[in-house]
Amino acid sequence: MFLQTYFPVAATAVTLFQTALAGYNPSAKNNVAVYWGQNSYGQGSGNLAQQRLSNYCSDSNIDIIIMSFLVQIKGTGGQPVMNFANQGDRCTVFPGTSTFNCPEIAADIKTCQSRGKTILLSIGGATYTEGGFASAADATSAAQMIWQTFGPRTSSSALRPFGDSYVNGIDFDFEAGVRNMVPFGQRLRTLMNASGSGFLITGAPQCPYPDYAMGEMLAAGGVAFDVIWPQFYNNYCGLQSYVSGAADQWNFNFNTWDQWARQTSVNRNVKVMLGTPAGPSAAGSGYTGGDRLREIIGFVKKFERMGGVMMWDVSQAYANSGFLVSVKNYLNTAREATREAVRAVAFRA
Repeated sequence: MFLQTYFPVAATAVTLFQTALAGYNPSAKNNVAVYWGQNSYGQGSGNLAQQRLSNYCSDSNIDIIIMSFLVQIKGTGGQPVMNFANQGDRCTVFPGTSTFNCPEIAADIKTCQSRGKTILLSIGGATYTEGGFASAADATSAAQMIWQTFGPRTSSSALRPFGDSYVNGIDFDFEAGVRNMVPFGQRLRTLMNASGSGFLITGAPQCPYPDYAMGEMLAAGGVAFDVIWPQFYNNYCGLQSYVSGAADQWNFNFNTWDQWARQTSVNRNVKVMLGTPAGPSAAGSGYTGGDRLREIIGFVKKFERMGGVMMWDVSQAYANSGFLVSVKNYLNTAREATREAVRAVAFRA
């Protein structure tokens, strides 16, 4: 997933009380997640430019918004660094650091959560180059800092880019190999559990299995993910490889990820969502729409751990008229593949 440059967008502040409401339903197969923060469609101004976070929170077709990206865990002054493309211009930085101070986004997080949206923060992206941590001790210390910075506020002196607002979880999206991310993720899991129920760890591996960048995190004994959304684009196993009407999908490998969820994942209740480009220019390959996408969604809905669709990204979805509405409709109404066909694919996985 790619980072974009900055363009100014005017907006007004909104302040609402933060609530525990969240849009993600682990029992449902019609969840929709969108990445926000990179202005992937690339418009510098106007309605098709990425808008402030709260602009998308009245959309009933969206359940989860993933803010992207935290591009350095330990940047200047040992503090995290974020990139939100044009929306970063609405932030200042804390003195002596490159860490954003974002009152507008803080207010929008509360607004979105009050409207029933799950808000996550993604670590990684195409320009993440730290490569993880030198040691497990460094990783666990960094996890403590990240959760103090973005989780529920405690008495710590950590810098708070979003003030009293906090995210509902952390997403991992690594495009290159990383070290000691397992102890980092495991410590985050412990800290989240101590903060209360409902906090999520999610991930966006590439669709080839095992994923090169996140393989150790996804392995037995790795990190207890709640949801993953493999990127079924820019890879041989992407949506473009789906064979219409075929029970056997030898390249399109959603069945492999469903098997991982049932047999390998640390959390055997993990859900798998279908990662898709939200527009023709969102990825080099894999964009699919219309009846073909309806058929693909019907095919994957019968897999036990299927949980919905993830889109890259919301600016692409809003520029692609009707796409977001159609996907939600497909999730609710698409004819599912026959149970026998899915059993046959799962048996051969």
